[in-house]
Amino acid sequence: MRHHLWAAAVIFGVGLGMTTQTARAEDPFFVLASTTSVDNSGLLGHILPLFKKASGIEVRVVALGTGQALDVARRGDADLVLVHDPDAEAKFIEEGHGINKREIAWNDFIIVGPAADPAHIKGTHDVVAGFQAIWKANAPFVSRGDKSGTDALEKRLWKAADIDITKAGPWFKDIGGGMGAALNTAAAMNGYTLADRGTWLSFANPQGLTVALEGDTRLLNRYDVIELNPATHAPAKRDLGKKFADWLVSAEGQKAIAEYTVAGQKLFHPEADPKPGS
Repeated sequence: MRHHLWAAAVIFGVGLGMTTQTARAEDPFFVLASTTSVDNSGLLGHILPLFKKASGIEVRVVALGTGQALDVARRGDADLVLVHDPDAEAKFIEEGHGINKREIAWNDFIIVGPAADPAHIKGTHDVVAGFQAIWKANAPFVSRGDKSGTDALEKRLWKAADIDITKAGPWFKDIGGGMGAALNTAAAMNGYTLADRGTWLSFANPQGLTVALEGDTRLLNRYDVIELNPATHAPAKRDLGKKFADWLVSAEGQKAIAEYTVAGQKLFHPEADPKPGS
């Protein structure tokens, strides 16, 4: 099962462009089930070569929405998880699958939308009021619908806004896809979407999209690494995964995260950086 999963990851480019030609058979490796945002944003592409240089360990990445990434780990097809949905993470640990959860970085979510701003939320900072304004305006909105951390937050925000999104009209489009796909769809529809800032800053096709709403403390986005529980998962390569988890929270790993920028902007903050509202 693990072999087929990794083969699929290579075919679809999930594994950061690595192929069997670039990965020597004798290199030790483990499988990381990761949220798409740290992959799509380029963060993993930046830090994984640094980790391999320091450790000699190759990290093979399966990048999915948080819910799917945790399911991969539940099945035993990954040795470590890196995700960003506190509720789903807590359930994963309560079920006995995960241990030693550690925050490794943070950034924030934003609402991006068309420059015309039909919901009139540009420059505002109350995300619940922003969702209510989008609903009232029947403004096009793209939902990932993929059980990712972003999707889970979006659903919590609609609920906080006292809105039953199942009653939305055709202006609401659930794509069941990743962050890049959601941004491309929003650009094509002149619509809004909830995005993590890291993927937005690295997004190469913004067209008419712009940041419409930001700065609400409810939009804080924490990234956690979780090791698999040895009581419920075979040893496999957990020790290699732990070495990467330890490196991520080390001074070297935190420095690597902090140094990743796009167009001079930091996409992810190391865990120790002061958070909004703190």
